[in-house]
Amino acid sequence: FGSSRIDGQSLPANSPRCPTHLVNCNSCIITDTLMAMRVVVVGGVAGGASTAARLRRLTETASITVFEKSGYVSFANCGLPYYIGGEVPQWSKLQITNPEKLYGRFNLDIQINKEVIGIDRVAKTVSVKDMLTGETKTHEYDQLVLSVGCEAIVPRAIPGITRLGHFTLKTMEDTAAVEQHIGTVHPEKIVVCGGGFIGLEIAEQLVNRSFKVSIVEAMDQVMAPLDREMAEYLHILLRKKGVDLHLNDGVAAFEEPAKGAKVSDVVLKSGKRLEADMVILALGVRPSTGFVQAAGIELTPRGHVKVDERMRTITDPCVWAVGDAIEVKNSAVG
Repeated sequence: FGSSRIDGQSLPANSPRCPTHLVNCNSCIITDTLMAMRVVVVGGVAGGASTAARLRRLTETASITVFEKSGYVSFANCGLPYYIGGEVPQWSKLQITNPEKLYGRFNLDIQINKEVIGIDRVAKTVSVKDMLTGETKTHEYDQLVLSVGCEAIVPRAIPGITRLGHFTLKTMEDTAAVEQHIGTVHPEKIVVCGGGFIGLEIAEQLVNRSFKVSIVEAMDQVMAPLDREMAEYLHILLRKKGVDLHLNDGVAAFEEPAKGAKVSDVVLKSGKRLEADMVILALGVRPSTGFVQAAGIELTPRGHVKVDERMRTITDPCVWAVGDAIEVKNSAVG
């Protein structure tokens, strides 16, 4: 795990060295302890799958178990909007690999549809819920890796936000649900709530499929990271492509359609009403770290896991974290 200490204990100077470097490399020591170790990885998409595969390359004997709450591992989540738009032509192209291949190549125990809902750091166990049966079991670990990622923000305070025909776009299951809705309801008017990366990507793809698309953004520009002057070029392009762009006018409520909409009337804070046959909620993401905080692992004010330069949590030497849910040093300002 890139450290000369295991469980807070210094390792002997004659410990076996990393076969990758073949030198006296204190950052890559492999010990008998590591080889016999039980490693649990929470999350099997990008960071989790990469960590598990890398660890297997370092030791053939450690027990490595990956729990993934969705039904897919190591999928191309950045490609989800492009599958809906047809630029990614096949469902299988979104799947980089699957549990069977990971087991066959790396001897990884990949358990899909299994959500880790709790951590007992004293007993060194995780509570794992089977998403299909609801059954909960405990699983022991020696070292724990958190690759929990982020979850889509769905502000429950907005009336009607959970109405049928409203979708987020974060997982393969989300993507399948959007495609099913398009195939069965045959929407014409689609409202995208949020003008960030996901909102603009899915809006572009829906326009390419000839849907009438509206974008609703509470700020006075899309793409918040851009300067206002740069974002203005995007506003011009979006309107040129036929997008009905509503800026500085957030959603107040989603209501039962008054006329011909198939899903909702989207009521804006200005009082405007937009008819929607489908609604895409692209309102941002937040770290999926609720159960991590409950375990006493220190988070930032925004909910990211605090780690050191080797991705070990500053709270527990046996718990590591990677991916979107961690705080890292800014490469420019340190």
